[in-house]
Amino acid sequence: MQAQMLAPAAVLIVWSLIMIFWIAFTRFPAVKNLAQDGGIDLGKAKAGARGGDLDDKLPPRAVWPSHNYTHLMEQPTIFYPAVVIVAIMGASAIDVTLAWIYVALRIVHSIWQATVNTLKVRFLLFLLSTIALIVLAVRAVIATLFFDPGALPL
Repeated sequence: MQAQMLAPAAVLIVWSLIMIFWIAFTRFPAVKNLAQDGGIDLGKAKAGARGGDLDDKLPPRAVWPSHNYTHLMEQPTIFYPAVVIVAIMGASAIDVTLAWIYVALRIVHSIWQATVNTLKVRFLLFLLSTIALIVLAVRAVIATLFFDPGALPL
């Protein structure tokens, strides 16, 4: 069951990398257009400038993938160790299902945020994925705090 438990984490890692390419294909052309239209001079960008400094100058659809990528670097940092803990302790079918639910909802959340980005739906997707993560995290705590090797069948 270890491989099945780790697979959702591997998929979320790959999805996060896909979002980097999504950023490149949306944000970079928008920045180039902004520079060509005279909005900014990329050659004179101040030291320490960040991509986020341009958010208010770029079209919303050009910044949404970047915002989502940031989200993928936040809450999933809790998901990854929870998955590893459960995999080490012995995952059940419920754990694997919770991990896949979390990953599926995060991917749908990403697509929604990068394309439509209405707050009500985005929040609902976030809330549902968070609930799956909470249950998975609690199961990781239970698996470790209440683990009794003597209670295992031979």
